[in-house]
Parts: sequence; C-alpha cells; structure tokens
Amino acid sequence: MEFARTGARPPRGRAVPAALALGAVLFAAGCVPGTDGSGAAGARTGVATAVPDPATAGKVTLTVWDQEIRGGTNGEIQQLNREFEKKYPNVRIKRVARSFTDLKTTLKLAVSGNNPPDVIQANQGYPDMVAFVRAGLLTPLDDYAGIYDWNTRYPATLLGLNRVSADGRDFGRGRLYGISQTGEYIGLYYNKDVLRKAGLKPPRTWGEFTDGLARLKDRGELPIQFGNLDKYPAIHTFGVLQDQLGAAGARDTVLGRGDGFDNAATKNAAATLADWAKRGYLPGGANGLGYDDAAKQFASGDGAYLLTGTWQLTDLKKPMGDKLGIMPPPPAKAGAAPVTTGGQGLAWSITSRSRHPEVAAAYLDFLTDAHAADVMTRHGVLPAVPARAADRVSPDTADGQMVAGWKRLSAADGLVPYLDYSTPSFYDTLSAALQGVISGKTSPDAFAATLQKDYGAFMKKRREQHTSAGTE
Repeated sequence: MEFARTGARPPRGRAVPAALALGAVLFAAGCVPGTDGSGAAGARTGVATAVPDPATAGKVTLTVWDQEIRGGTNGEIQQLNREFEKKYPNVRIKRVARSFTDLKTTLKLAVSGNNPPDVIQANQGYPDMVAFVRAGLLTPLDDYAGIYDWNTRYPATLLGLNRVSADGRDFGRGRLYGISQTGEYIGLYYNKDVLRKAGLKPPRTWGEFTDGLARLKDRGELPIQFGNLDKYPAIHTFGVLQDQLGAAGARDTVLGRGDGFDNAATKNAAATLADWAKRGYLPGGANGLGYDDAAKQFASGDGAYLLTGTWQLTDLKKPMGDKLGIMPPPPAKAGAAPVTTGGQGLAWSITSRSRHPEVAAAYLDFLTDAHAADVMTRHGVLPAVPARAADRVSPDTADGQMVAGWKRLSAADGLVPYLDYSTPSFYDTLSAALQGVISGKTSPDAFAATLQKDYGAFMKKRREQHTSAGTE
C-alpha cells in the first residue's frame, strides 16, 4: 500500500536474503522463474535471450508511471533517471509521478488504453497486479530475471510477492511480473522532545507504549498523530494492532491459507482502534484529516507518535532533525522479536504492449542494482536489497534506527504482508469498514463480519475454480 501506499512497501541489513520468509512454504514451489511451465493469460514469453543494450535501440521515449512522489524516493528516482539518460543519450524517460491514491485510481485505464506506458508501478496482490495479469496487460519477466540475475539478487520470498500463477488466479507463485526497488515496514515514529517533556522514554514493550498514551493525553499532548482521509493509513494502523495479537494468522489469511477475519485478533484490534479514537489518543475527526497533513503536523511537534511506513523518513527527518526517532512497533516483552506490517515497495512492471520492452527491462535492472541501492540509501530510502552504503549509516541517526529495525524484523521473520492483498475487492472493503470503526459507527463484531464476508466469498470462488480446473 507506498508508499504512501497500502500494500502499501526497506533497506534491509545484509541478513535479508536469509530472512523475510513471508510464507516460505507457500513460495517454495514457485521460487524459480518459469517453474509453472507456462505464461499467464494473454502474456508473451520468451522475448529475451541476451542482455539488452538500450544504446542500439535508436531514439526511444520510455514512458514511466510511478508513485514515488515523496522527498527521498522522488530524489533517488530523479537521480537514477538522469543517470540512465546520461548512460544512454538516445533514451528519454517521460515520467508520470502520481500519489499512490491517484495511481491506483487511474492506472487501470492507462494500461488498457490505446497508448499505455512502458513501465508502471503495480501494487501487489489481487486488486491490481493479479487483475492486470488476468487481463494480459503485463509482460512476464522470467527471461529477464535469468539474464540479469535477479533470481540471485533477490531472496526468493521477495520475488514470490511479485508472482502470479499461470492461470492468473493466485499471487505468490508462478511467473514473475515485477521487481521491487524498495523495502518498507510500518514503524513507530516518535518525537523525542514530546516524550521527554511527558517523562517518557521510547517504549521497550507494547505495554509501555500503550500505557504511555494516557499519560501523554493527561499532559495535554496528542498521543498519536493520524489522518485517514486517504483511507489507506487506517489499513496500516489496524494491521499493526492485529499483528500484535496474531501475526501468524494474519499472514496465513493474506496468503490464502488462513481462517479469515472473523476471529478474536480482528475484533480486538478493531476495538483498540475504536478505543484510541474515543479516548482522544487520535486527532478528532481523523477520517477528515489528510495523510500528508497529519505527517506535517507530527513534524511540527503535534503528536508524540506516528505509525506509518519507512517511506516517510526523509520528509520527517528534514524538519525534525535529531528530535525524530523510529523503531518497529515494540514487542510484548522487552528484547523479544518484533512484528509489523511490511515487505517491499510496489513492483516495477513492464506493460504487455510496451514498444520498448528490452529498454524497459534494462531500466528496471538499473533501478534495482547495487549502485541504485547506494543511491537510495544516501537519499534515506530503504533498498529492497541493500548495498555498501547501508553499512555506513550511523546507528545513532533515524536512518540508522530504520536500518537496524529492518535487520531485526528480517532476522525474526517479523513482517506480515499488507492486508489489502487478500482479495480483489479487499482494499475498498477494509478501508471503508475502518472508517466506520474510527467514527464509532461500526462495531468490532460488524467489522469482522464485513471483512469475512468479502474474504469468504473470494475463497469460495477460488476453491470452485480450482475444483473445476481439476476436473476438466
């Protein structure tokens, strides 16, 4: 989610390839590109056999749609685009940068139109990536993954999150339809000055964090800055709450092998979110406050905490300086393994009707190689696969805290995929239902029932499709 995003999307430490297991059993069968033996609906395969050379492509305009509009990610994309054009003077990159919400709203029409972009960022999961694959709108990247060694550059589990099955029904296995540039996790940002004035320290446990909210409120401070006008922020906040109560169950459900959402973890997480709103731990009228506006208010000193993604670090660090801290949401017990929502940024994909697929593939490789990872790190952005610069980040800075948090999460297999991956309609269902929880109009029981209705109907349809396919 990005980003600002939902499915929404971390520099990891050197330990990343051994970690981030996000359902390793599910992905084990699909960790080698092309093992499903065929392409997805309408997609072409076998188009590349050697490393493409954009210099021989003649004059090319490569149209790229992305949602990297924030300070750090926008800066590193701008730099890498300039470097790519300098390396290949015959190539001009025509960039269309939109917010995550705008991209999600307009991308389907653009990709299916008469003049689609060459490269897009596609949100993983059923609503976007799987839907595009089923419509034959994306090019499978398995050949390029072999040519450019993406199979060894990325852990199989990261590649797995950008895979769609050959029949276009499932994500997490099958052919590769994108590679991600950034990693990300939902972290607990904190204002050191606000905490100190309230007599609090950065919390070591989840209990210390929640106990301190009442103290902050009593001292006249806003405990948690939060704006949900854009709808996706509540998905992240709710995901963190649910992770504290049942991360394994949430992960299994997102990956299509769990019991769903009609359970105690879902209801208790919703009840906690509603209680925070009722007690004034969140801003009044949070559903009407924009995500970016909330972040700006936090940066100006209004709020002790902000629960959001690592993609916000650069924008917050500039005005806050040394006042800013970040950590993964603290665990139940001091020193225990952390858990939170996260994974990787939106996938960079090549559209099936791109006029320059080989130039586009070279561009994707350029955005994600070791040099790009160093550029990202210098811009305060977490690369999906870290490189040399990540080891030089001072541990006393917010950047260093972000990297250290990623290392702990990776080592502990503490990342839960974004909940909106769950079904084709789940982003809309979940975001609307959460607005009701925050406003007090939707009870935790009704909330869980709403999610389960969507999830259950989708899972039933999947079973019927697989049963039908098995008997044909």
